[in-house]
Amino acid sequence: MNTGILIVAHAPLASALRTAALHVYPEAAAGVLALDVAAQDSPELTRAAAQALLSQLGTPQALVLTDVFGATPCNVAQKVVDGLHSKLVAGVNLPMLLRTVNYRQESLDVLVTRALAGGAQCIMQVAVTAPQNQHRKPHDQHQHDHSQ
Repeated sequence: MNTGILIVAHAPLASALRTAALHVYPEAAAGVLALDVAAQDSPELTRAAAQALLSQLGTPQALVLTDVFGATPCNVAQKVVDGLHSKLVAGVNLPMLLRTVNYRQESLDVLVTRALAGGAQCIMQVAVTAPQNQHRKPHDQHQHDHSQ
């Protein structure tokens, strides 16, 4: 059985991440849910909504992903996870989410490890260089420099 995934984040990030993940894994729609937390939402109502979505997942285990540690979505999520059947990871990004959706059939502890690795390994500075063994053409310089 797959581990359910609940994204709890500032609106509209949770829904946007879910939509992007389902673009790659449309078959995971029932197992990946999102809760957008608006600025005016009370922590009590947000907690109730998060609890309802965890129940809606209908899985024995759930991974809850939030955007910012210490912010309302994370604080609410901390109150709905139990540390045994559900676990929480803060700092969600799309690579982390894609990794967890791809490996959702694994145990909750392994999925947490994959989430942390996926989120961290996909953060990198990307050099703006020509592909290996290729030279920039003279007109390429002007395409990137709009000040001329």
